[in-house]
Amino acid sequence: MASSQLVLIVPLLLALAFPLITSYENALTKSADNTAQVVVEGMVYCQSCDDYGSWSLSGAKPIAAAKVSVICKNYMQRVSFYKAFQTDENGYLFAQLDGFKMGHSYLDHPLHSCRVKLVDSPFENCDVFTNVNYGITGARLRFLDKTLRRSNYEAVIYAAGPFAFRPAYCPPKPEY
Repeated sequence: MASSQLVLIVPLLLALAFPLITSYENALTKSADNTAQVVVEGMVYCQSCDDYGSWSLSGAKPIAAAKVSVICKNYMQRVSFYKAFQTDENGYLFAQLDGFKMGHSYLDHPLHSCRVKLVDSPFENCDVFTNVNYGITGARLRFLDKTLRRSNYEAVIYAAGPFAFRPAYCPPKPEY
């Protein structure tokens, strides 16, 4: 009696499980095909001489065509991604990390493995690196919980900076 009930129950369970398995496989292939692009945004400024030696950016002016690099390392501390990006005419950085791949979903995640650094300023009168927001040593990415979605495009946006260069010469401040 029990074996005849088992013969009826097993095919029934398989019939119920089949649609679940195929829908799960379809979801996996869709997510693998539609991976989100990783983007880093930020700003690059020329720090005023009034704020020399501080992290203040009051009175700072945006630098167009400044170069910033994004360096990502894998869990073994080997460089897995490197690319230099240029700011737009407003000093805004929008760096699409084309080709960035995560080998390990947690250890190679952009928040943990990528750093942003200053590379070059096009202004001769404002080309000295500062470590404002770790522009020299490498700024960690900040998660913004911001996603850009288009019909065939999805980008998860992270932030770094704002960064700053400073003038090579700043006149001494008068002491009273």
